[in-house]
Amino acid sequence: GDPSLVIALLDAAGRRRLGYAPLQVIVPLVLTPFRVANLAGDGSWGEHDTGYVLTPVRGGWLLVGRNLDVIEAEQHAIERALALAVTLSLALGIGAGLVLARYVGARLDRIARVVEAAGEGDLSRRVPTVAGHADAFDRLAARLNAMLGKIERLMGELRVVTDGLAHDLRSPLARLRTKTEQAVIAADPGQREAALGGLLVETDLVMRMLTMVIEITRAESVSRTRFTTVEPAELVEDIVDLYGPVVEDAGLAFHVAIADRPPPISVHRELVTQAVTNLIDNALKYGASGGELTVRLVVESVEIAIRVEDRGPGIAMADRAEALRRFGRLDTARTKPGAGLGMALIEAVAKLHGGRIVLSDNAPGLVAGIVLP
Repeated sequence: GDPSLVIALLDAAGRRRLGYAPLQVIVPLVLTPFRVANLAGDGSWGEHDTGYVLTPVRGGWLLVGRNLDVIEAEQHAIERALALAVTLSLALGIGAGLVLARYVGARLDRIARVVEAAGEGDLSRRVPTVAGHADAFDRLAARLNAMLGKIERLMGELRVVTDGLAHDLRSPLARLRTKTEQAVIAADPGQREAALGGLLVETDLVMRMLTMVIEITRAESVSRTRFTTVEPAELVEDIVDLYGPVVEDAGLAFHVAIADRPPPISVHRELVTQAVTNLIDNALKYGASGGELTVRLVVESVEIAIRVEDRGPGIAMADRAEALRRFGRLDTARTKPGAGLGMALIEAVAKLHGGRIVLSDNAPGLVAGIVLP
């Protein structure tokens, strides 16, 4: 057995009767839970500090104990193992900390470089992400990339608007200057009056163009907190009541078709009204030759569609993207007054509501509509 273990049965005087223990143990007058003593033995036992417990039994004592030298050696071994474990843990912790710090620093440095480039005007750069990985840095990078993409798109649209305004204002402003010169130098009152009339027409065109740009900007920046719940049938009926006389005065047959019990929708009523009236204006301007105009409200699954249908020449499939572009003017429309912003306003209103603008063939004519969720 274990030579450090002390297990013995003693007589009443403390002499060993059975077991592995010193020859003689002094029995204390008062029992204590645990005692330490230098117990002398024989043979291989020698003399050791021993921790032991005495338990009274019939006719003697039961002694259970252990050599404290062995316990101390085991304690030293445990201490050495703990010291080694702490040393290894510290080394691994420091190494892991350095690796983590380098990883975090590298990820932050990538983000910083992209942000710095954006601050210098380069909005095309994006923070690289790890495919199939979704840690906090990748989530931050995804949000930052989405924000940069939106800023880049808005800046691109701003450049388009600025370039388009500069291009489209050049001609009316030149005509304004010409009309002004004609009015100034005209000796005949009739010529002066004609020049001033032309001046008013060109001024109105410029004002309409600037107003339309303001309305588009407003539609893109308005808060959804200004939305109200409206009955779509009531909304369409109000627009039809307003534009019915205008359509009939233009000599067109005016039809209205409203779906039965369309559900209420949450919209910015003023902007949606402006978008639908723009659709009607476009139909009057470009589709009046067909002699017929229809405003239709339909329910499509979970969406509401307000369509304006005409029987005019329509728009070819290849030209529809140009028709939706800001300041986009088709060749067939250049003889008509306008700035090419009507469809852009409708599209901005649709995007504000999470909807879309749709163009389709009416065979003949065009179906232009706004779809709202």
